[in-house]
Amino acid sequence: MATTTSITTTYAGEAAGQYIAAALLEANTISQGGITVKPNVKFKEVIKKVSVDDIVKDATCDFDPTSTLTLTEAILQPEDQQVNLQLCKKDFASDWEAVQMGYSSFDSLPPSFADFIIGHIAAKVAERTEKSIWEGSTATNGQFDGLTTKIAADAGLPAAQEVAGIAITSANVVTELGKLVDAIPSELYGREDLHLYVSQNIARAYIRSLGGFASVTQQNVAADENVGAAGIGGSGVNSQGTMWYNGGGLSFDGVKIFVANGLGDNKAVAVEKSNIFFGTGLLSDMNEVKLLDMADLDGSQNARLVMRFSAGVQYAQISDITTYGITNSAN
Repeated sequence: MATTTSITTTYAGEAAGQYIAAALLEANTISQGGITVKPNVKFKEVIKKVSVDDIVKDATCDFDPTSTLTLTEAILQPEDQQVNLQLCKKDFASDWEAVQMGYSSFDSLPPSFADFIIGHIAAKVAERTEKSIWEGSTATNGQFDGLTTKIAADAGLPAAQEVAGIAITSANVVTELGKLVDAIPSELYGREDLHLYVSQNIARAYIRSLGGFASVTQQNVAADENVGAAGIGGSGVNSQGTMWYNGGGLSFDGVKIFVANGLGDNKAVAVEKSNIFFGTGLLSDMNEVKLLDMADLDGSQNARLVMRFSAGVQYAQISDITTYGITNSAN
């Protein structure tokens, strides 16, 4: 009698956590430490916001509680999400067998078919999560309201901290990022966890501008033909031209830059990491991963994948956020 192989696997609660974590936490903003993660949020979590007036007063002989401390709150409420897929095992057979035999060119593929399928889908979920973190809309099936979606509708954003955006190029990126930094409240500038979260196209333009070569002829610098757009030599940082950058950290005017893959082109947000939050059940019993082999049920070559998890974002202080290229409909 031939050996029957079944790939049906079920994970729930904490056992599902490792797979849900792979699906959610590999989103660029999360995996690179760009946001504060709050796990094990089953329903909602209250984020306390504290604001005070000028608490230092002239001294007197008496206790005089004249200062004002205001406590408000923001609600972090992850939304339930799911993945329901039906896959034909035959479509994946050659890839899976190649991995087992050691001929695959995909170095990261796991050695079992079940792990391969779950890992492949988890990567796709991570991509979708990254986009939702920044620009998702709960009105779109499979998304939750992202940070820029919430910010754009929040009347509490000071108008002076909403910087109008234009199409970014290597010739104007320094000027435009300067506008964003100039709009950051003075009490926030210099804080350790303050970041400029920028889209990929802004990051690329900034890196290219620091290379020097491309922008020399675009500036009115007749007195010195070796001055580039960023005010550095025409051959760029360390005279390396466009070869200067090797994937390390970036900063602008003393503020760290974080490349947020989920941000749309020509958009940026200046905010402290401690002011933005990602919430998820992650290890809660609401999480579930199932991979069901349908062969024994209907004789088909199909496998059904089921994932259930929760995800959502929130910020605490809107007054501590500065935006570029994001139109606030409430202002």
